[in-house]
Amino acid sequence: MAETRNTYMIHADGNLGEVQIADEVVTIIAGLAATEVEGVASMAGNITNELVSKLGMKNLSKGVKAEIVDNNVSVDLALNLKYGYNIPETSEKVQDRVKTAIENMTGLQVIDVNIRIAGVEMEKSN
Repeated sequence: MAETRNTYMIHADGNLGEVQIADEVVTIIAGLAATEVEGVASMAGNITNELVSKLGMKNLSKGVKAEIVDNNVSVDLALNLKYGYNIPETSEKVQDRVKTAIENMTGLQVIDVNIRIAGVEMEKSN
């Protein structure tokens, strides 16, 4: 059975054609941007950048929900933070990074980035 994907028109040029983006692409961008922020241990569901190459990009969208309406995006993220980081400051950095990444890469307008802290991870001692 074929997988259904929602796509959104982000550019149409009568001479050259159109550009469409799958909603999953927005969730992957958000997940990558969030995990790049210092203090973020992983997306809820234990997906980290190191695992992306093994599991594939599709799994990075776990812990991310994006709703796109009329070129406006609302993003919900579930994150695990590293112990010892200031939650409000780290969350604000994630919100800024995710908003900037989505807007720069897609041209869509980000309305809000909602964050749920799902857990706190302790540093693993070697």
